[in-house]
Amino acid sequence: MILSRIKGGYYAVEFVLSVLIVIFFMWLLPKFIHPVRRFWAKSQRILGFYKLEVIGKIAPANMLIINHKSMLDIVVMEEIYPKNLAWVAKKEIGEIPIIGKILSIPKMIPIDRQSPRALVNLIKEVKDRVKNGRVIAIFPEGTRAKGERLLKFQSGAKMVADKLNLVVQPVVIVNSQILDVKNFSFKNGTIKVIFLPPVDRSDENWLETARANMQKTLDEARK
Repeated sequence: MILSRIKGGYYAVEFVLSVLIVIFFMWLLPKFIHPVRRFWAKSQRILGFYKLEVIGKIAPANMLIINHKSMLDIVVMEEIYPKNLAWVAKKEIGEIPIIGKILSIPKMIPIDRQSPRALVNLIKEVKDRVKNGRVIAIFPEGTRAKGERLLKFQSGAKMVADKLNLVVQPVVIVNSQILDVKNFSFKNGTIKVIFLPPVDRSDENWLETARANMQKTLDEARK
């Protein structure tokens, strides 16, 4: 426990400093924003002393729905996913001085959950990013799950995908909670990233079906 807390403290400092560095290089090299992000993500694995295991095939999708347990979910996806991801994130992150540039410079998609036009704006922004070859990455749970069960999926992902006729691939991330920000600890371990087949959107309840499949995959991977 003491070692994990020491590592947690070390990683917290390293992570904040590395984010500031990557923001600077994205600003300095606007034509190389994606390579800069991927290099940064790989460096986080090296400096964080965790391992990665990728299972399944990456499909030619333009939306990923991902379970959410830790900040490392974003980091590992940035490293392993070959295309330029556009993350849907709460707008409050973008309002943090300097650090918030991590959303605006690479043109991520901030969402104001309190706005009555949130969904309309989300559809508009997603359409723009997809048109420019980006792949949308979204946490349908809306926040980090604390227990072993996935939270209820919010309907926004389904509405956007159906409206824009997107190809949606579910992704299950296992063991990213080795980084526990709340308890300020970071354990050694292997994070698994499991790519499931794209969903069948002809099924009216495809989001619920995807959630059930993701939960089953998560349960089996934990055994």
